Amino acid sequence: MSCGEPHETDCSEVLDHLYEFLDHEMPDSDCTKFEVHFEECSPCLEKYGLEQAVKKLVKRCCGQDDVPSDLRSKVMGRIDLIRSGQAVPDQDLTAAESEQPTAAKE
Repeated sequence: MSCGEPHETDCSEVLDHLYEFLDHEMPDSDCTKFEVHFEECSPCLEKYGLEQAVKKLVKRCCGQDDVPSDLRSKVMGRIDLIRSGQAVPDQDLTAAESEQPTAAKE
């Protein structure tokens, strides 16, 4: 997505790192670049507002549920693989759990 206007920070960069911005997981200098971009680019500002609203809704509805540490580790590992550009296995994150023998599950 791009608004077609030239910006110091490209729309694709902003959208690729939107959740890092939303989660306050980026340096202040990058946050400032994103804030300037949102002031200039209404399509990206709209996308930001939508994702922020979804994040708040999920937190309100599901924020009390604890995530099992092994699942969190698997998800974070997959995110790291995607960010590094490595091939990501097609195996579902929960497939390892479903492969356990029936007796072990009972």
